[in-house]
Amino acid sequence: MPRARNGDIEIEYESFGPSHHGDGQPETVLLVNGLGSQMTRWPEAFCELLVAKGYRAIRFDNRDTGLSSWPTQAYALQDMANDGVAVLDAAGVKTAHIAGVSMGGMIVQRIALDHPDRVLSMTSIMSTTGAQDAFKSTPEAAAVLNLPPPDPKADFEAFVANRMANAVTIGSPDYPWTDEENRERVIAEYTRAFNPAGVARQMAAVRADGDRTQALKGLKLPVVVLHGADDPLLMKVGGEATAAAIPGAELRIIPGMGHDLPPGLYDTFVDAITAAASRAKANA
Repeated sequence: MPRARNGDIEIEYESFGPSHHGDGQPETVLLVNGLGSQMTRWPEAFCELLVAKGYRAIRFDNRDTGLSSWPTQAYALQDMANDGVAVLDAAGVKTAHIAGVSMGGMIVQRIALDHPDRVLSMTSIMSTTGAQDAFKSTPEAAAVLNLPPPDPKADFEAFVANRMANAVTIGSPDYPWTDEENRERVIAEYTRAFNPAGVARQMAAVRADGDRTQALKGLKLPVVVLHGADDPLLMKVGGEATAAAIPGAELRIIPGMGHDLPPGLYDTFVDAITAAASRAKANA
């Protein structure tokens, strides 16, 4: 699989759809993941839905996740945004539509702020501005972030059960995964890569980036903000604050959606991303 480079960091990425067609390049959607999440959290089936709409889709492992580099030193959210731009460079993409979930939403906000010439539209999903009062969680959901899982080498089944329970805690109540799907995902992700230390470094980068509200007010591009009405990890105030900060942003609050991307919401996510992209085309 191809890799991009940002300084000493190598970023694993995967592209779906043709990079060229008869009349040039198709428009590209860059998909950015959340805290500790590998690029497989944007499943192939989801990426192919974007391809079916005429887009090239690119997903990648953030630094400290999956098959990308695992640095031992601290870094900033800005560095993670630069990783995304490095992926675009490696893939030969000058400008892209960018979409991110949770921490990925914060990363795409930072890409739009730091690299406005590379961004056609933005979709910020189940994310927030970095403002302290716009990051609220239920106690149960906060525990998912703050309590370490059992050691998988000591008791793998306890580890799997913990991860499955966490997924249910923060997941979409109206679009639940089956136990079999949930278990399969946990095992597949552990098998591909397991780097719990990276989660702490990513969280430190998120916290250090601070409140982006004032900066977001200066964005001038089509934006859709998508958030679950029933998100317990980043409650909907995060989406509301994001949409309020960005001029002209469209806010979509989805009943029954939590803090995940279940198959039942693929079309909802794709529609949000392509709506932002369509507005960019109309404004071109």
